[in-house]
Amino acid sequence: MGRSLHIRLLKRVHAALERRFPEKRLFLRSDTETRFIRLKPETQLLIWTGGGLFVGWTIIATAILLMDSIGSGNFRAQAQRDQLIYEDRLNALSTERDHRAEEAAAAQERFSSALEAISAMQSELLASEDRRRELETGIEVIQATLRRTLEERNKVNARLEALETAAAEGTALPGVSSGGELSDTVDLLAEALAQTAAERDQIESDAQAAIAYAETMELELRLMQDRNDEIFRQLEEAMLVSVEPLDNIFRQVGLDPERLIDQVRSGYSGLGGPELSIQFSTKGGAPDADALRANDILGAMDRINLYRIAANKVPLAMPVKSAFRYTSGFGMRWGKPHEGTDLAAPVGTPIYATADGTVIFAGWSSGYGRLIKIRHEFGIETRYAHLNKIRVSVGQRVSQGERIGDMGNSGRSTGPHLHYEVITSGKPVNPMTFLRAGANVF
Repeated sequence: MGRSLHIRLLKRVHAALERRFPEKRLFLRSDTETRFIRLKPETQLLIWTGGGLFVGWTIIATAILLMDSIGSGNFRAQAQRDQLIYEDRLNALSTERDHRAEEAAAAQERFSSALEAISAMQSELLASEDRRRELETGIEVIQATLRRTLEERNKVNARLEALETAAAEGTALPGVSSGGELSDTVDLLAEALAQTAAERDQIESDAQAAIAYAETMELELRLMQDRNDEIFRQLEEAMLVSVEPLDNIFRQVGLDPERLIDQVRSGYSGLGGPELSIQFSTKGGAPDADALRANDILGAMDRINLYRIAANKVPLAMPVKSAFRYTSGFGMRWGKPHEGTDLAAPVGTPIYATADGTVIFAGWSSGYGRLIKIRHEFGIETRYAHLNKIRVSVGQRVSQGERIGDMGNSGRSTGPHLHYEVITSGKPVNPMTFLRAGANVF
C-alpha cells in the first residue's frame, strides 16, 4: 500500500515536470552512425537549477567585486585627498618654521646689537663715573685751597690794618726806638704795605679764579649727571626689552623662571663680575640712587647671562640642522599615542643634541631601533630614535649642538626619519613646544 502510494506520487511529479520540461532527445551524428541522448524532465530540472544557481552566484560575485572596487576607489580617493591636505599642512608648517627662523635670526641680531650697546654704555658709564670721582676730588681740593686763601687774605688784611694804624699814629713798632730808626721803620712799613697789598690783590684774584673754576666744575658735574641719567635710562630699557621675552620663553615650556634662575645660580656661585654690586660714593655709607640703579642694571645683565646658561641646558635647539620636513606630530596616530615628533631627511643626516646633558642609553631598543637617551637638568630627558649610526656612549657628557648620531630607518619605521621625544618629570610632552620656544633664542 505504501509502495503503490509512493509510485503514484512519483508519477504525478513526473507528469507535472513533463508539462514544464517535456522529454527531449539530443542527437549525436558521426560518419557511420547516429546516436541520441534522452533528456528526462528530472535531468532538465537539474540542469536548469544548476544553471540558475551558477548565474545567480556569478551575478552576486560580480556585484560584490564591483562594490569592493567602487569602495576601494573611494577610499583611495579619500586617502589621496587626505594626503594632499596633510602635505599642504606640512608645507604651511615648513613655511611658518622658515618665517620663525628668520624672525629668530633677526631677534638674535637685535639681541646681539643690544648687548654690544649695553657693553659700550656700561664702559662709558664707568668712565664717566671715574671722571665724576676725579671732579669731586678736584672740587674738594679747590674748596680747601679757597678756604686756605681766604684765611691768608684775612691775616694779610689784619696785618695791613695794623701797619696802617701804626703809620697814621706815628707810633713806634715793637723793637723800634726813635729818630733814624723811625725813618727806617716808616720806609720798611711802606714797603711792607705795598707787598701786602700786592699779595692781597693776588689772593683775591686767585680766589675769584677758584670760585669760577668751581662753578665750571659744578656745571660740568650737573651735565655729566644728566648724561648718566640718559645712559641709565637706555640701559634700563634695554634690560627690560631683553629680560621679559626670555621669561616668557621658559614659561612657554612649563619652567618657572625664578626657580630656573636659582638652580643655575647655585651651580655658578663664584663671586665677581655682575654678581658684585658697585659703590659710586667716595664717602662710604649707604649707596646713592645712581649706585642702586647701576646695581639693578647689573642684576638684569646677570639674569640674562644666567638665562644664556639655562638655554644650553634646556632642549630648545633643533636636533636636525639640515633640510628636513615634519612627517608626524605629537598626539594620537592610528588609534595609538605618538609621543614625539618625526623629522624626515635622507639616511646619514647628522643628528645633534638639543641641550647639554649626559647619555644614559645608546643602543638597540625594540621598535625604536637604534636609540639615544640624554638626561638634562631640571628633570628633562630627550630621545632620538630610528638612527642609522650612534656616535656617543653611555655616561658621556654632551654639549648642545654636538653631533650624537646619524638619521636612519631602524626599528619599526616606514622610511628614514628621526623620532624625537622630550620627557619632563617622566611624562612625554610635545617637543614642538620646546622647538618653537627655541626659535626665539637660536
